[in-house]
Amino acid sequence: MAKRDFYEVLGVAKNASADELKKAYRRLAMKYHPDRNPDDKSAEDKFKEANEAYEVLSDEDKRAAYDRYGHAGVDPNMAGGAGGFGGGGGAGFGDIFGDVFGDIFGGGGRGGQRSNRGSDLGYTLELDLEEAVRGTKVQIRVPTMAECETCDGSGAKKGTSATQCRACNGSGQVRVQQGFFVMSQTCPTCHGRGKVIPDPCKSCHGEGRVRKQKTLEVKIPAGVDTGDRIRLTGEGEAGTHGGPAGDLYVQVVVRDHRIFKRDGADLYCEVPIDFADAALGGELEVPTLDGRVKLRIPEGTQSGKLFRLKGKGVKPIRSHAPGDMLCRVVVETPVNLTPRQKELLQELRTSMNGEDGKQSPQKDSFFSAVRKFFDEMTK
Repeated sequence: MAKRDFYEVLGVAKNASADELKKAYRRLAMKYHPDRNPDDKSAEDKFKEANEAYEVLSDEDKRAAYDRYGHAGVDPNMAGGAGGFGGGGGAGFGDIFGDVFGDIFGGGGRGGQRSNRGSDLGYTLELDLEEAVRGTKVQIRVPTMAECETCDGSGAKKGTSATQCRACNGSGQVRVQQGFFVMSQTCPTCHGRGKVIPDPCKSCHGEGRVRKQKTLEVKIPAGVDTGDRIRLTGEGEAGTHGGPAGDLYVQVVVRDHRIFKRDGADLYCEVPIDFADAALGGELEVPTLDGRVKLRIPEGTQSGKLFRLKGKGVKPIRSHAPGDMLCRVVVETPVNLTPRQKELLQELRTSMNGEDGKQSPQKDSFFSAVRKFFDEMTK
């Protein structure tokens, strides 16, 4: 099945900004995360698809490669891929042109010097809001290809070593004549390495690496948010035959919080208040991420009013100034009233009906407009 366009996956335009990409990824990550969709293979596939798309488009170099060459520019399993999330190859664009034009015109490519760099890996890390805001240290277990301890990554049996390939004399290239043309091709004996292993290590079968679970401690800086990525250099897959390791990219997803919602540096919180506090005013305590503060409710506060608490939001990872916390008050209609309470409310309603909208200006204005509307319709 052909891969979908990465911009289409995230639902953004091709000229989308980094912030737009991040918001789109965050929305999809929260919607399709496996913890929210247990046993849903379709949601899991969409989560992985969004991860892969964001990993490429959030990296300037990879995005440029993708914009120019499409999936072939970033997928190691396609022609000349430049490396992708969760298993990209180590070859860059030099390999695309070096392999093609070098073989045709005899340039030799990299030959025996070709990089055996390991693949980059990706890991999705879920954090609570408090952990993301304050920073933390977490241990993760990553399945990977690690350097073989038996042969120290060489691929050769202990006490032996690789020898120069006789077919290409260590160049990694062989010349093939076709008619009037002489072309250089990758040596089929050593596959371009320039060396062969006559006595391979039994633990890794000559590859120089083995599959294992690696435990890592990751330091999470304060202020990270969904869509942020932490790069751990050299913690990806080990390279073959002693080649350098790839990198590990830890993708952050912040779980929903039971009280707060985060939007960049700001926090939002809904605060229910009763009818009496809204009408008469009052004072109540509201939570913040570092304690609690007093919130004064003015007399006559309407449902939905926002109160801003300066500096009580989040200090983003790329800023020194914290955001604000915005408290939206919601006036709660009382339920399960006693007969006496109903009687008192009835008395209040009766007393307010004769005040010509002084106590309910919005209600009076609305119904005045409605009456005018119907009057004009009947003319």
